[in-house]
Amino acid sequence: MPQLGETVAEGKITQWFKSAGDAIKPGDNLFEIETDKVSMEVPSTTAGVLAEIRVPAGEVAPVGAVVAVIAGGAAASAPPAAEALSKPAPASAAAPAARPLSVAVPVAAAQGAAAAPIKLDPFFEVRTPQRNYGPARLAGGRSATPLARRLAAEGGIDLAAISPSGPHGRIVARDVEAVARAAPKAAPRPVEAPGVVLAAGPSAEEVKALYRDVPFQEVPLDGMRRIIATRLVQAKQTIPHFYLTADVEIGRLIALREEANAAAPKDDDGKVAFKLSLNDLIIKAWAAALQRVPAANAVWAQDRILRFQHCDIGVAVAIEGGLIAPVIRRAEMKALSAISNEMKELAARARARKLTPDEYQGGSSAISNLGMYGVREFSAVINPPQATMLAVGAARRQAVEKEDGGVAFASVLAVTLSCDHRVVDGVLGAELLAAFKNFIEQPVTMLV
Repeated sequence: MPQLGETVAEGKITQWFKSAGDAIKPGDNLFEIETDKVSMEVPSTTAGVLAEIRVPAGEVAPVGAVVAVIAGGAAASAPPAAEALSKPAPASAAAPAARPLSVAVPVAAAQGAAAAPIKLDPFFEVRTPQRNYGPARLAGGRSATPLARRLAAEGGIDLAAISPSGPHGRIVARDVEAVARAAPKAAPRPVEAPGVVLAAGPSAEEVKALYRDVPFQEVPLDGMRRIIATRLVQAKQTIPHFYLTADVEIGRLIALREEANAAAPKDDDGKVAFKLSLNDLIIKAWAAALQRVPAANAVWAQDRILRFQHCDIGVAVAIEGGLIAPVIRRAEMKALSAISNEMKELAARARARKLTPDEYQGGSSAISNLGMYGVREFSAVINPPQATMLAVGAARRQAVEKEDGGVAFASVLAVTLSCDHRVVDGVLGAELLAAFKNFIEQPVTMLV
């Protein structure tokens, strides 16, 4: 199972395009996978015969699991086909239990494939383990195997108190298991999985017990909703949020949009080259504001802050079952018409789950616009490792005081800036919001 993003831990095979026994050529689509963000077809990079399907359609497999084997043909002189589909699976990540679909292959070819050295697929990077269970050599000089260290950490067992039985005095898994069996049983301690932030709260059974007399339907979490829950808990637990809100007059912005759309060129069929939305203008203004306040065009990187030369703006798009934020790269350098057409194309492919990871990962800041749903004002949750996110509310007509002391009605919308206090202080956030307000209220300045 290939790695399709930094936060993707598993994928669901939705369809196999080939069957066991089919001849395979490089470039042939083998199967389609669905992650929490996208659906993607996976091609073969080698030739041979599809000898075995280990993960059938409808099953979920962890990243790195071998989902199929290609043998015969080029398999005798090339790395095993499993490498073409994924990197080698760790010993603890077994493929889902399923009856393998296989065909007979020449014994020599199978032996050649088994004997061939495992090479890393250059298209997929080596993944560093996200949790360290301690050093291999203990303070007393004895050593422990990786599995023994993991079992001891999960069971709360002190390795220094274990008598080793492995070769050269190493502590092995059976030593830890023996101590665990001899120890008195205690309530299991929750272990935080890599990339998952645990939150205190009642269990599912405790919550269901509260509503035992009320009809309800259980909806299991899919991959997208699980990732959203994990990342939002992580964001609120680890990012010190603060919020700044301002009212922005958009009368001139609306006039500019109408004038630009009226002047849009048309082709021979009468189709206009572009049609700007207010959101397109907001994206451009936000990129211009980040350029004016470059210290805020940054992300948090644990022991340092990364500041960027260009503004890559993520824009939240609602899709079935959740949301995703495709990124407009170098938005400050693009014309409004280019931003508009690119945003429409990205949003359409996002709803079809056809985005590639490089189209929704990264970004120096993001925008969430709920104004179209009539939401007047809201505060967005920052998407780590970003340090800012702009929440845009609905436009409204409001009485405002004129310079001569009179009263007039103006089109106003509320924007709320969410800031990571580790990167953006109060004054810096205020400067950024003021710059955005200036570009919105005097939109010609962001086109210069």
